[in-house]
Amino acid sequence: MWHAFTERDFDRFTAFFTDDAEWLAPANNATAFALEVSSHMIGRTAITDFFANDFPRLFVQDVAITNHGLYAEGDRVIVEHTMSATLANGNPYVNDYCFVFELRDGRIHRVREYLDSSRGFEMIYNEPVAD
Repeated sequence: MWHAFTERDFDRFTAFFTDDAEWLAPANNATAFALEVSSHMIGRTAITDFFANDFPRLFVQDVAITNHGLYAEGDRVIVEHTMSATLANGNPYVNDYCFVFELRDGRIHRVREYLDSSRGFEMIYNEPVAD
């Protein structure tokens, strides 16, 4: 799925998800805030549309993913990675993520995304966020 994403092969990307898949990111995270989109996407079409159309408005070039760990048990897969990119404002973006993928019938049914959202705001808006 991540290979299809970084290659911008959204026909292949969308095939990894169930029709009713959900993607849950932290509420009010910097990406959702900057793009004025929901942090909870419902449906394969909404997820693919976000990554194909909204995501590139903020992360404009040099998007790269470095995997650090992959753990699977039953129908759950946990992935740790660092994503880097150049933001629309020219700032570099580097943040660590942890994803919990819940599978159903061999496809992704639910994604729970975890990241340092304070760090994301600092990079996107170029100023520290008060604790």
